[in-house]
Amino acid sequence: MKTFHTATLGCKINQYETRALAEALEARGWTQVDDPALAGRILVNSCAVTANAVSDLRQLVRRLHRESPDAAIVITGCAAQVLEEELAGLPGVERVVPQSRKAELLEAGPARVGWQLFAISGYDRARPVLKVQDGCSHRCTYCVVPLARGRSVSRDPAEVLAEAERLLEAGFREIVLGGINLRQYGTDLPGRPDFWDLLAGLERALSPRWAGRVRLRLSSLEPGQLGAKALDVLGNSRMVCPHLHLSLQSGDPEVLRRMGRGHYRPEQALEFSRELAAVWPVFGLGADLLVGFPGETAGQFGNTLALARALPLSYAHVFPYSPRPGTPAADLDGQVPQEEKKARAASLRAVTSARKRSFLKALAGGGPLSVLVENAEGEGVSEHYAPCRVEGVSDVRALVRARPVGLESGRVLARPEPEA
Repeated sequence: MKTFHTATLGCKINQYETRALAEALEARGWTQVDDPALAGRILVNSCAVTANAVSDLRQLVRRLHRESPDAAIVITGCAAQVLEEELAGLPGVERVVPQSRKAELLEAGPARVGWQLFAISGYDRARPVLKVQDGCSHRCTYCVVPLARGRSVSRDPAEVLAEAERLLEAGFREIVLGGINLRQYGTDLPGRPDFWDLLAGLERALSPRWAGRVRLRLSSLEPGQLGAKALDVLGNSRMVCPHLHLSLQSGDPEVLRRMGRGHYRPEQALEFSRELAAVWPVFGLGADLLVGFPGETAGQFGNTLALARALPLSYAHVFPYSPRPGTPAADLDGQVPQEEKKARAASLRAVTSARKRSFLKALAGGGPLSVLVENAEGEGVSEHYAPCRVEGVSDVRALVRARPVGLESGRVLARPEPEA
């Protein structure tokens, strides 16, 4: 029997692509199995964004080979693009398919190879990702993604809408709109619509039937996207979750310039968050923050700390800088010692963790929440992307209105409100 197992490392876009590949295999008669020991083929979708991601990949492949020594392991994804020869030598690896050729695994034929062929009709998690854009044409000095995924390519709005409707009809009640760089959405499409045009179009098409019953969540945005148009679209939306996640990276303008991210000011995030509070009185705000970039002084790191304290953050992802081969930053002078990078990351995490605790405490003492249940224990996320658990609810994918009653192990504990 043709059986396969999948393993995914890295971003939400990888999760989406793994699902698309799995659906394509199942359409050709393969059966997906949860236990790699039962698989004839193992598909590993890799990440290369940090050195740790590549280290995790090597460990994962070796473990999978031990558990299923007769399985043919196929590695694809971003690490397969930049480390093809190295990965081919790992035990059990039959084939390495670079990210640029990932669509070949769909077996659509060489004349029709392209990421646009990726499509899904279901998802193995309660909150499906809907991929609207791929690649990045910006080339930040520290980032390997442009080398791994190539230039920015946008998905046709009609295809985005069709997939959203498929997922909603299948019973999903929250969709995450994702891409590698949503700021570049539409630059390659006729008329050059931007991401806010796409979002407004989805709202117009979907809200007459679905508003109040489902919700849309936005994946990572850049501060440079946040202006009057963004405020207008978000303020008039009946479907978008009151939650933003920003690819902020640093609170110091000179560090941003050396990163190749001088196209926005760190203060833009703070200014927009203040304006947003007028249309979203309560909202979740996450950020990606990179510390220890080459040449970052203690004072420049202090600017990032100060911005993190000033922003209404509800959580943050903090990363020590990791040199990636082939990127300009790897050869810059002023590389920060590893111990100093760790210390700065710990200081910043202490600040952002305190902000998260305060946010959860405020939600726990506030009004009703809309919680998407993600597992049989009633755990899930509120509209603000706050972790929650709803007592007595086990209906996965359900969107439940619940009243907070306290905090429990870093989650808001809530009870369902009686139906009117």
